[in-house]
Amino acid sequence: MTLQETILLDQMYHMNTFGSRTPVQFTHGKGSVLYDSEGRTYIDFLAGIAVNSLGYGHPKLTAAIKSQAERLLHCSNLFYIEAQAKLAKLLSQANKGGKVFFCNSGAEANEAAIKLARKYFYDRGAHKGEILTALNSFHGRTLAALAATGQEKYQKPFSPMPGGFKYLTYNDLNAAKESISDETAAIMIEVIQGEGGVIQGTEEYIRGLEALCREKGLLLIVDEVQTGMGRTGKLFAYEHYGIEPDIVTLAKGLGGGIPIGAVIARGAAADTFEPGSHGSTFGGNPLSCSAALAVTETITENGFLDKAAEKGRLLKDGLNKLKEEFAFVKEVRGCGLMLGMELDQGIQGKKVVGMALEKGFLINCAGQNTLRFVPPLIITEMEIQQLLSALQQIFQQISLS
Repeated sequence: MTLQETILLDQMYHMNTFGSRTPVQFTHGKGSVLYDSEGRTYIDFLAGIAVNSLGYGHPKLTAAIKSQAERLLHCSNLFYIEAQAKLAKLLSQANKGGKVFFCNSGAEANEAAIKLARKYFYDRGAHKGEILTALNSFHGRTLAALAATGQEKYQKPFSPMPGGFKYLTYNDLNAAKESISDETAAIMIEVIQGEGGVIQGTEEYIRGLEALCREKGLLLIVDEVQTGMGRTGKLFAYEHYGIEPDIVTLAKGLGGGIPIGAVIARGAAADTFEPGSHGSTFGGNPLSCSAALAVTETITENGFLDKAAEKGRLLKDGLNKLKEEFAFVKEVRGCGLMLGMELDQGIQGKKVVGMALEKGFLINCAGQNTLRFVPPLIITEMEIQQLLSALQQIFQQISLS
């Protein structure tokens, strides 16, 4: 179909949950490059919002999906699944231990983590249900995950929210100390707030939260839905802080484009779920686990993450040079290939996104006014330089207007 035919069908039959979409439909991709139905090409620095970790047409991922699809797409979790068992082992070992539950998305992973934390204390006769999360956080769009999200704009239309959540000022350790009560079961945190504008937790804050959980006997849940699977130059972003969470949630980049989420729990929390306490029809099926296994094996190969981290430094250095040149660039944040460039409120981030699209680059805007860069981990240095050159031209144009 032509783009206009697709737009017409979408307007007639699809719920308008995504607003006015960018008038582009992609037909295929290769590496970090996408091709649309009009014959245009784009270098992708969005990766399906940090999902397509190995880009497009990656030989190992494509072969894994094709091979599994030819044999078995799905079977019930009432039976054993080879790829699921292998993937659980690999994730557990990478996390230095723990057991894994598979689901379909980041929101589902966070829902499972919330249930896990509450049942952990219920089993011990301590009816603690309160979860502390941060203002400006984002944990998903299901009701409980939305209730955990510390942003009223997302919650207001769906009130009343499920109870049991309290919101903390991010990077304020004293606020966390003062908020803990006898009802508190866990602290749930993103070490880098992605949707909030690529806001990075300080070492003092993140390590302080872990110490606080150990002191008070709470569980520490780290939401790695966007930051995990090599996005920050390490397999898990929490590794930058030298901490050991009790529960980690994953999704997005785990499947390289195939929907899959995961919860990894360590220690006593790992044995909290029992038959009947949680489950998923599609979670961890043969196709999704085969894809995630190929992604995880590739990312954990010797040298892969080091290269991704180096490319992240190259991109961040280039963005910081633009900050020095243009006064309306306020700050460059993040690490690895998860970076944000905050612009002055006088400059519309969405306008810059549109100008970048015209030049053949995909980026987006997060938080208040922050350009977000989360390309495939296989992005090349040449493609990074091309983006930086395009941004320099765009900023020059804006400064002259």
